[in-house]
Amino acid sequence: MEFGKTSDLSAVDFSLPDDPPVNSRILGGAGVEGPVEFYLGATGWSIREWVGLLYPKGTKPAQYLHHYSRQFNTIEFNTTYYRLPDAGLVQRWYEQSAADFRFCPKVMQSISHSRDFALGSDLVDRFCEAMKGFREKLGWCFLQLPPYFGPSENNLQSLEQLLARISVPLCVELRHEGWFEDGSAGSELFGLLEKYGVGTVITDVAGRRDVCHMTLTAPVAMVRFVGNDLHPTDTQRLQQWAERLHQWCEQGLREVYFFMHQPDEQNVPLACRQLMDLVEKWDLPLKTRCPQILQGGQQGEQLSLF
Repeated sequence: MEFGKTSDLSAVDFSLPDDPPVNSRILGGAGVEGPVEFYLGATGWSIREWVGLLYPKGTKPAQYLHHYSRQFNTIEFNTTYYRLPDAGLVQRWYEQSAADFRFCPKVMQSISHSRDFALGSDLVDRFCEAMKGFREKLGWCFLQLPPYFGPSENNLQSLEQLLARISVPLCVELRHEGWFEDGSAGSELFGLLEKYGVGTVITDVAGRRDVCHMTLTAPVAMVRFVGNDLHPTDTQRLQQWAERLHQWCEQGLREVYFFMHQPDEQNVPLACRQLMDLVEKWDLPLKTRCPQILQGGQQGEQLSLF
């Protein structure tokens, strides 16, 4: 991920902001019993370097999804950002993935980066229908708004029209600085998301600390964590996230999606293991799983990470 990338970490304050007041209302109203469903994933399964590390030796590209979905239990699914898959392809992905797997598709660029969200066409409806092909394996789709989508009355009206039309679970990622400046713009937008039961994407990246806003507008937390190849600050940041997510789950949150980005893809499973070692210590019932590093390419044999 190039967004928010910086080469100098020495001056970055990685502290997580305090919760905004809205979170207590969202979490207090969750009203969901049962275990915390903690989904942990990467941004793709076509990583050749994972053969012998996460996938058994000799794994062919056509088998990557099968093995990925049995190591991770979700994916930040960027494929749908570039094109709309047909029903047959969605069905194949559904059949190849594990029973407890969740796809989190990215809304198509031709919708998210259109000035009117393509509302004058049937593209939004076609996207939603295609994503429903994942059936119970559909997690939360996410809409990445472009950097130029800033505070304005017209933008809020267009976004509300889109939210009223989308018929799949949705989270929204904001990138324009104006939503995070002092004033009412951000509050108005977050209120709009809450009105429609739409969640937020919280992005933790070194060069844009404002997008790590910590605001929840639905009873789900979707976090995009951009690490720095296991730099010591990654460990500190993951510790903070484990603590904050634990607090939220104690207050009623029961669904978490955490997507791990690392410049070197081979560090993704190692960072995931770091986080899960912390999460598994929670005094809460958990429904989750984490990648198991293979030794010698044989499933079931784990390699010590530390």
